[in-house]
Amino acid sequence: METSCSIPASAQVVVVGGGIVGCSVAYHLTKLGFSDVVLLEQKAVAGGTTWHAAGMVGRLRTSNSLTKINQYSAELYAGLEAETGHATGWKQVGSLVLASNEERMTQLYRTAAMAEYLGVQADLISAKEAGEKWPLIKTDDLLGAVWLPGDGKVIPKETAMALAMGAQQNGAKICENVEAHEILHRNGRAAGVKTNQGLIEAEYVVLACGMWSRQLGLTCGVSIPLAPVEHHYVVSNPIEGAFDELPCGRDPDATIYFRGEDNTVLLGAFQKYTKPWLQDPIPSDFSFDLLKADWKKYRDPLRAGEFRIPKLKDAGYSKFVNGPESFTPDNQFLLGETPELQGLFVAAGFNSAGIACAGGAGKYLAEWMKEGEPTMDLWAVDIRRFGRWANNRTYLRDRITEVLGLHYQMAWPNREMETGRNIRMTPIHDQLKESGACFGSKAGWERPNWFAHLPSKPENQYSFGKQNWFGNHAREHLATRESVALFDQSS
Repeated sequence: METSCSIPASAQVVVVGGGIVGCSVAYHLTKLGFSDVVLLEQKAVAGGTTWHAAGMVGRLRTSNSLTKINQYSAELYAGLEAETGHATGWKQVGSLVLASNEERMTQLYRTAAMAEYLGVQADLISAKEAGEKWPLIKTDDLLGAVWLPGDGKVIPKETAMALAMGAQQNGAKICENVEAHEILHRNGRAAGVKTNQGLIEAEYVVLACGMWSRQLGLTCGVSIPLAPVEHHYVVSNPIEGAFDELPCGRDPDATIYFRGEDNTVLLGAFQKYTKPWLQDPIPSDFSFDLLKADWKKYRDPLRAGEFRIPKLKDAGYSKFVNGPESFTPDNQFLLGETPELQGLFVAAGFNSAGIACAGGAGKYLAEWMKEGEPTMDLWAVDIRRFGRWANNRTYLRDRITEVLGLHYQMAWPNREMETGRNIRMTPIHDQLKESGACFGSKAGWERPNWFAHLPSKPENQYSFGKQNWFGNHAREHLATRESVALFDQSS
């Protein structure tokens, strides 16, 4: 692939960021007939987060729209080599999700039912069958598993390169070693980008630059609430019986994932709490770099991995990957036109799911730009769902430490976040608290979900059945119906 180091004076669309998401946006814009697309990458294509990602591509998400995004990604990656001539490393190895307790098994039943509704094949299988699909794992403590045969994996760097090549073949210009310093705007509309090589004017600007997106947004008064955290995985030494076509495995109760990597095993984790990367601003030359290995922080996932895959313990490890990745306050990525500036679009904050989502996210953002509105329901990821309050740096650094772990936490009904709380409170918050309020958070506001009846405590006890607030709520309901209730609507 030929890349240029000189930028033109203007373009119809400037895409900032040459990771897999930016390359996907550029690729799909050219597919839709945008003939003057320029992609700016501060170092080299596939840098930033893309190159060190684990490369797992799952099709199932929590809604119809998000599942369509991932389904499309998998189908796109499978055919990119034939179109562009550049291999992505796509292998449809399937995914295996394990359950070692009754509550997790209940969640897997729900997962399988949702998958059927959304058109994704997901088969409930026994522990014995799970062991047959992943012969190296210990299964005697498992209650069952879900098997998703349509899932797969790619080589992230090569997939980004294939998308960039496809964009270039369709007329896009790829400019490496060009740093974006500021977003230009006039009369409430994006007007271009100021770079280390000068100005480039544009009708549209797309920020697809991962953890750099927030600081670029601030240059033009736009809120992009995301921040980077540390995400860890290790790669073992060669193991007898390990091979590249092993399925993508997930043991959420242990917070770990694993897959084959040639004749080794890649073992990663989404721990309940992780560490924010406190670097600010994020340096432009942090491209194909990693953070320092943190074996102490990784102690519990390592122990869990060696329990689930006993051969890991004797094999040892050849690599520790600690790569920063951008997360958002609600574990959903940011997509769409910003409310502050027309013509400025964002595709960022992919919460460790960028490889799986990039293909579809690029497609639907390009369609949004062409049609002037989303072509399907994308509110779950629409950047407009957050107000300016959410871009507070202290809040973000607190909240994102919890968000990474949500990938594998139980999907309890009515679950409330524990971090980043008490950001916005009404004038009578203290009185509500003294009255036994158990608070939830909506758009940053602390609002009472229910009131504890003494001597019970105002704390949620989650379950898939009747939760502990039920009796308290019944008393509130009867009081409202039969007596008098006061509603605080200031939030």
